[in-house]
Formats: sequence, structure tokens, C-alpha cells
Amino acid sequence: MTKSAVRRGTVREGAPTRGAVRDAAADARARVLPVVPVRARGLTIEGADGRRYLDCVCGAGALALGHNHPVVLRAIREVLDAGAPLQVMDLTTPVEDAFVAELTRTLPPGLAGRARVRFCEPAGKDPVATALAVAAAPAGAATGRTGVLTSTDTGHGSVPSTEDRAPGAARPAGTVLEPVRGEDGVLPAPDAWMREMRRATAERSVPLIVDETETGVGRTGAFWAVEHSGIAPDVMVLSGAIGGGLPLAAVVYRDDLEPGGAHAFRGNQLALAAGAATLAHVREHRLADHAAALGGRTLARLRSLAEEFSCVVDVRGRGLMIGVELTAPDGRADTRRRGVRSATAVAVQRECLRRGLIVDRVGPSGNVVRLLPPLTVTEEQMSAVLERLAEALHAVERSPDGHGPPGAVRAVSDVRV
Repeated sequence: MTKSAVRRGTVREGAPTRGAVRDAAADARARVLPVVPVRARGLTIEGADGRRYLDCVCGAGALALGHNHPVVLRAIREVLDAGAPLQVMDLTTPVEDAFVAELTRTLPPGLAGRARVRFCEPAGKDPVATALAVAAAPAGAATGRTGVLTSTDTGHGSVPSTEDRAPGAARPAGTVLEPVRGEDGVLPAPDAWMREMRRATAERSVPLIVDETETGVGRTGAFWAVEHSGIAPDVMVLSGAIGGGLPLAAVVYRDDLEPGGAHAFRGNQLALAAGAATLAHVREHRLADHAAALGGRTLARLRSLAEEFSCVVDVRGRGLMIGVELTAPDGRADTRRRGVRSATAVAVQRECLRRGLIVDRVGPSGNVVRLLPPLTVTEEQMSAVLERLAEALHAVERSPDGHGPPGAVRAVSDVRV
């Protein structure tokens, strides 16, 4: 594909052919968000058709600094220009050492001084599986524990009973918690509940595993979301933003949980460099504090805005991880039905796109519109995001069929990006 083809936007002509060999899930997402991105910077994506969009998905939050941040690009170029190997399996490199050193600086008190880092495959369930293997290795050898307790099992509000959920039941090898359940609809765990889970697992000698895949690197207003509750986990699952937008995953664990064996995948050198640069930039520029302050103001504005719309059920989140739960506008249909709630969110997502705003949908019913702007987003840019979201909600509420009026995608050239 030539650069001239990208400039002309003719890449769209090849989409149907390419779609025939694409993964079905990826193709479905492309249909929901029919944007062919060719350039990006910060909060903004430019499509092959020349239109520009404010991106509040940002790789499901993996782009903590937004698209193509200069410090990330510089770190990648330095590795390429040095002629360093890009993959060396289990051998330690200066790039990996730099990443681990920077990561250690950011870890929660109580874990940093005793931390060990294990890299793992950066996709699918492997990071959590690796964490469970780390947690279960010492306990499993001595007690035969194999079970796992998750935040879904505990309901983000209940704590395991003294009998560990059943009289005589074997204690689990580990408990996996998410400080904010993003994919389930942006559900923050109460800090008091997190502290009680820490107390309960410590009493039972059950390793506490905190999954920071979506919440880490400043996203929620603390460098790691677990810090809001003031506890130190035994194991942390890190992925998403730690690679600076490139695939990278690691498990950080307390040194007395040292497992046997080594993992073959030690981390792509470009991702390690990009990740170290991202971690350092977020730390040095106090972007977690920025996320806390701007996120708090954004949630307050959204809650005030929600009073205007009957389709808004709830506004929730932490920092710059925000969810807007939707249902059908009053009197349209049986709002208890999942399909009705999801259809409203689909319509709002489509109306946002028409206005130059890219948002995500999550939750069991797909009825929660999620905002994950980069931590570098400005007050002016966030105002533009909320303006477009409000326009989309107005369009859906005014439309008799809930689809909103047709219209061209709005340009965003009036917003500093």
C-alpha cells in the first residue's frame, strides 16, 4: 500500500477483500467503528477519509500517553538505532534492566522492597495464569490448593466467610481482584472492601493477586489502583499501559512466593523501552494526580449532565476511567431487556462517531459507554469530549426510533490536540 493511496483514502476500497480473511471479532469491531486510521497524535486519530476524531478508547487504555507521544517514539528509535537485538528469550538486557528499575520505583509500598518481576505472554489469559502459577506454587506443593477466588465470585462487596465459602472446603490457592472491573461496566471496588479482602486473605494465608491490566499506570488517579485502598498485594498482574502502547505483560510478586522454572518470553525490547519511557513520564509529570483531578471534575460534570437524560442510569468510575450506563429513554420499550439497553448504547456510540468522538461499550449487556482518554488530555479537550457526548445523547433521546438523525462526522480542527 503506497503513501499516496493512504492520502487519497483508497485504502477503504481494499477493506471488503481484507475483511474476508480477518478474524470475526476484529471485523465486527471494525463495523461498529468504521474508521480507517492512518495517522494519530495524542488524543486524535485521522482517518483515511481525512476526518479527525477524538479517541476516548486509546487501545482500551493501553495508550496512557496517547498516540505517538514523543518520549515513546524517542525510546523506540534509540533501541532501533543502537542495533540491539529485539528478542533474546531469557537473557537479560540493559533495556530490560532499565524497565525493571523504573517499574520498581512505582510499586506500592509494602511490595516494592520485596518485589520480583516475571515477564509473560502479553495476550489473552496468560498474565493471570502466570500470576496464579506464581501464587499456587508454594501453597500447592504443601497443601494441594488449586482453587481460585475472583472478584466476580465475591461480588465486589462480600468477603469470604470464615469457612471459606463452604464448611471444610479447601482454601483457594489465590484470590484475584480487579480494583475497577472495566469490562464488566466500569465498577470500582470500594476501598473498605479491598482492605477487608486483604485482611481476610492474610488471615487465611491466601495470596492476594490484584489485576492492574486496565487500571495501572495512573489511569484511576493513583499510579496503581490498589493504592487507593492503602493495601499491598502479594502479586500484581501488569499489562496494557506498561508497554507504552506495545504488547507487554509482567507479573510482580513478593519474593517469598518465588516459583520454580523460567518463562521463555522475556519481553520485546521495543515494548520494554517504550514502557520504561511511559512509566517514567507518568511518574515525573505526576499524571496520576492530573487524572485524579480532571477525572473528578469530569465525573461531576457528567453526573450533572445525566439529570437531563432519561436514558442515563448511572455515571461511575475513578480518575480517567469512566462509565456511563444507559437504558432506553422513558416510555420507549421494556427497559429491563438487555437488548433494549444495548441498542441505546449502540445508538449513542454511533452518534458520538458522527460527531468525531470514538467511545467504547462494555458491560454484560454492552450498555455502558466507556471513556478512556489518555492521561495527557487537557481540560479543553475533555470539554470537547463531553460536548460531543451530550450532543449524541440529545440526538438519541429526540429520535423516535432511538437511532438519532443522520449527519456527517463533525470535524475537530477547532480543538487543540
